[in-house]
Amino acid sequence: MPHITLPEGFPGIRSLAAYRPDTGAALYALAEALLRGTESSFSQAEAELIAAFISAQNECTFCTCSHAAAARYLFNQDKSIVDAVIENYETAPISEKMKALLGIAKCVQQDARTVTDELVANARLLGATDRQIHDTVLIAATFCMFNRYVDGLATVTPLGLEAYEPMGERMATLGYIPPKPMGQ
Repeated sequence: MPHITLPEGFPGIRSLAAYRPDTGAALYALAEALLRGTESSFSQAEAELIAAFISAQNECTFCTCSHAAAARYLFNQDKSIVDAVIENYETAPISEKMKALLGIAKCVQQDARTVTDELVANARLLGATDRQIHDTVLIAATFCMFNRYVDGLATVTPLGLEAYEPMGERMATLGYIPPKPMGQ
């Protein structure tokens, strides 16, 4: 049960965006820019994968399930990659560059001050650009905030992974569109 009275019928962060449309619009715009934007240094699938990975590290069920569903939809035939990364990114069938970037993301999630020159240099040696390093840190930091926002107010989390599949498809195809404010 949520800690505050939230609009019914909206799970997770959607209820918070409906509750505070002014801040919700800004958060959705940030998610859109980071995960789907034309300026992103990652494919949509890769960006969603980072979001799902960080959400899993933070044990945020709603964000993990919804962003993993979006990543699975976007990876299509290779959807098993998503679960492999969440299980153990170091052994997942992804590039060494992506493993290095996820290592940086994990440091941001745990204590951003632990991102070292060596981690960044290694990511560069494996082909990561400055923009990818920047975007990795920003996605990780943003999703730490989103996860804490969702869980800190105990938003409603749907049960069963099948509830997230249409949500993931919507996010992957339509993007991050805030829900209509209550009464509209």
